[in-house]
Amino acid sequence: MRRVRFHAYGGPEVLRVEEAEAPVPGPGELLVRTEAIGVTLPCVRRLRGDGKGGGDPLPATPGGEIAGEVVALGPDVTGFAVGDRVTSLTLTGSYTELALAPVFLASRIPQGASAVEAVALVRSGHVALAALSTAAPRGAESVLITGAASGTGHLAVQLAKLQGVPRVVAAVGSAAKAEFLRGLGADEVVTYDQESWGEPVDIVLDGVGGELLPRALAALAEGGRLVFFNSGGGTVPAHALLAGSKTVTGLTMRRFATVHRELYEQHRAQLWELARSGRLRAAVHAELPLDEAAKAHEIIEARANLGKVVLRP
Repeated sequence: MRRVRFHAYGGPEVLRVEEAEAPVPGPGELLVRTEAIGVTLPCVRRLRGDGKGGGDPLPATPGGEIAGEVVALGPDVTGFAVGDRVTSLTLTGSYTELALAPVFLASRIPQGASAVEAVALVRSGHVALAALSTAAPRGAESVLITGAASGTGHLAVQLAKLQGVPRVVAAVGSAAKAEFLRGLGADEVVTYDQESWGEPVDIVLDGVGGELLPRALAALAEGGRLVFFNSGGGTVPAHALLAGSKTVTGLTMRRFATVHRELYEQHRAQLWELARSGRLRAAVHAELPLDEAAKAHEIIEARANLGKVVLRP
């Protein structure tokens, strides 16, 4: 099989396509022949060694989300069969023709849906719904979403409006993305370099982190809450939490899917129903062959994408 690996940290230029033996699924794992692979900002950051713990052990295969056909089952797996079409997060990389997927993060793709639609909708939609569930907007509370044009962000904008949030602010790196986001329901669009992001909000869903985190925290009104679901790190000024009675909550999908299993399954069904009804649109910015993984990373690094970037093996 073919896979994409990197043997040193760096930019897109360090990615290499190589031949490898097919992996063998262990307990709790599916072996999936990939049809679509999601490319995300965390993938880009991990390539540069910016992930948690200072980067993956090298060499490594990037990625974290797939859709495709099950071709083998681990020894203890039940509930799935060879031939099932599934989408899943992966824990060992996904830029490969054959990927291992943990059963507890896998779900079937409905009949008639494409692998590209699945990889654009499910993982990013799960993150968006989990962030909204964690933040629990109520009444007339307002929400600001950073990275709002990303694969997760553009779904979060739509889902917030579908949940009745009266004021959704989309924060992005470029004003060129404003029309796209307003078309998805954003009430306001602000850019990171603006001196002011407008009136304070009750909730921030932060998908960027890093140097943007203090600004995201400053955008909160007194008593506001921020849900942090990115790989960018950043420093939280404790005095800002104290002075503004603000809270920050971290979110990882691995824990959310484990601890809130029933809700995770409800979210999966909700995402497909909203997509089928046309109320939720998973935008795909680009579909590229696996050999062009470096180009996919260049798009993400330039923050040029409107929606999901997908690799096709």
